[in-house]
Amino acid sequence: MTPPVTRLATLDDAEELAACLTRNRAFLSPWEPVRADAYFTAGGQRAVLAESLDLYARGVMVPLLILDGDGRIAGRLSVNNVVLGAFRSASLGYWVAEEAGGRGLATAAVAEAVRLAFDDMGLHRLEAGTLLHNLASQGVLRRNGFTPFGVAPRYLRIAGRWQDHVLFQLLNDAREDLDDAREDPAAS
Repeated sequence: MTPPVTRLATLDDAEELAACLTRNRAFLSPWEPVRADAYFTAGGQRAVLAESLDLYARGVMVPLLILDGDGRIAGRLSVNNVVLGAFRSASLGYWVAEEAGGRGLATAAVAEAVRLAFDDMGLHRLEAGTLLHNLASQGVLRRNGFTPFGVAPRYLRIAGRWQDHVLFQLLNDAREDLDDAREDPAAS
């Protein structure tokens, strides 16, 4: 069995995550929002992780780290904006360090996130968006069964400007039996 390439982030990961982001700052800049210098520090990442873990505790986000074969941080993947009830949906966001690219880590990490979202969390749908020219990320999504369903004009402010994104989705066809009342106390 292949070891997992993701694990839940902790506050103790702040220093290593900051170092990875600092090494990859130029590489990630075309794909990310403009970030203040403080974001790339251990303190900045501790604050980001604290907020992410608070959202995790509230059940609306799952902050995961992507690990290389030696267990070092090679990226991040988040299951964001988790909504239950009749929607049972979330969005994915991820990045992989330049030195870890082309080894299948992002594809494996997204596969693990899909299993987590569908099998453990009982979600019906996952969505992810990529810049129109981010063919590598689109390949990761396609290899995991995601299909494009539209283009969102000026969807996110990336690299300092509002940019169009291709939206992808994956439906959990294996779980048509989801119980609407399971997560809605008002329904019982």
